[in-house]
Formats: sequence, C-alpha cells, structure tokens
Amino acid sequence: MMNHDEIIAATVAYVKEELRSAEGGHDWWHINRVWNNAKLIAASEEADQLVVELGALLHDIADSKFHDGDEEVGPARATAFLESLQVPPGVIEAVVNIIRYISFKGGNEKAAYTSPELAIVQDADRLDAIGAIGIARAFNYGGFKNRAIYDPGIAPNLSLTKEEYKKSTAPTINHFYEKLLRLKDRMNTATGRQLAAERHAYMEGFLEQFYKEWGGFTQRRKGSKGA
Repeated sequence: MMNHDEIIAATVAYVKEELRSAEGGHDWWHINRVWNNAKLIAASEEADQLVVELGALLHDIADSKFHDGDEEVGPARATAFLESLQVPPGVIEAVVNIIRYISFKGGNEKAAYTSPELAIVQDADRLDAIGAIGIARAFNYGGFKNRAIYDPGIAPNLSLTKEEYKKSTAPTINHFYEKLLRLKDRMNTATGRQLAAERHAYMEGFLEQFYKEWGGFTQRRKGSKGA
C-alpha cells in the first residue's frame, strides 16, 4: 500500500491533469491554495491529515456548475481514483463526504453532514473565495459566464434557495452580498475566522471604492431583496 506522501503526490498529479483546461477560478492554482490553507488550519485542529489533504485536493475535481449541475460527478471520480490507489474505504468515504457537502449552495440550508475534516477544508475553500483572490475569482467567473459587473436595478437576494443559487445569472457585485460577505460568519475554526476577518475587511474596502468610482455613491449598498 502507498504511504501518505505517495498518495498525495499521485493525487496532485491526477488533479493537475484533470484540471489542465479548467476555468481560471477553479483551476489547479485554486486547488493548491485551498490545499495550503487546509494544512495551515489543520495544524491547530484535531483531524485526520490524509483525509484533510485529499479532501482539499479533490474537492473541485468535477464542480457541479461545470457539469450541468450534476453533484455526483465529483464524488464518483474521486471514488474511482482513490480506489485505484487502494486507499482504505473509510478514508475514501470521508473524502467523498467532503466533496459532497463542502459547497455554499445559497447558505440557507442546514448542514446534512459534519466532520472535523470537512470543517477544515470548507474553511480553506471559503478563504479562497474572499479577499483579493476572492474578488479576482468572482469577476473571472462572472466574465466566464458573461454576467454584468453591476446593475443598480437588480438588488441582491439573500434568501436564495439552493436551486435559485445554482441558476442565478445576477451581476457579479450581487455575489458579494449573496455569498462572499456572508462567509466570515460561517467559518468553522478559530484559524479560519482569524484569516477571514482581514480578507472580509479588504472586500468591504473594495466595495466602497467600487461604488465611489461607479458614480459618486460612497455609502455601502444597504437594500437587498430578502434581507
């Protein structure tokens, strides 16, 4: 059986190959940042290191938004790959549960599964969705989907259902209110919360400047549908 380092090395090679043509916000470098964040957070938590690292490396192996909303493609691919490495079934199950339950999905549903490893990887992934990197990723994906940058006539909707969230075509600025600014208060770990605070503040500063440049509007947007 392969040891920890061999399993991780094989997984890195697999993920790099699978995501070689991925959208820029969900490519290997996103995975690499989440992996590094996860290892940093895990250093202060009680968790299975192999599950944490594999969960971080494989969490976006087949993101449902790039597979017609099919949420089982990722778990299926991860399972097949890990079985090919003869990874123990218990580890595979824990990793697949991270892949299946890591997503925000509107943020209005109760968690159906929890584990220390999921908490760590979820925080690591959420950290990459906020701050300077998060801003860059949001607009990169918005451009990829040909979405408007901002439309003052379309208010954010904070009560999106899972299906509405998945199908949303709202301007990218709305995404800050519908997801990104809500992540700071949804972090699971002390380290995650500490790291999120600085990134959250950076996004708030960005929005202040954005509205100022948009047309002299210097107050942060207050109104939002469903608030």
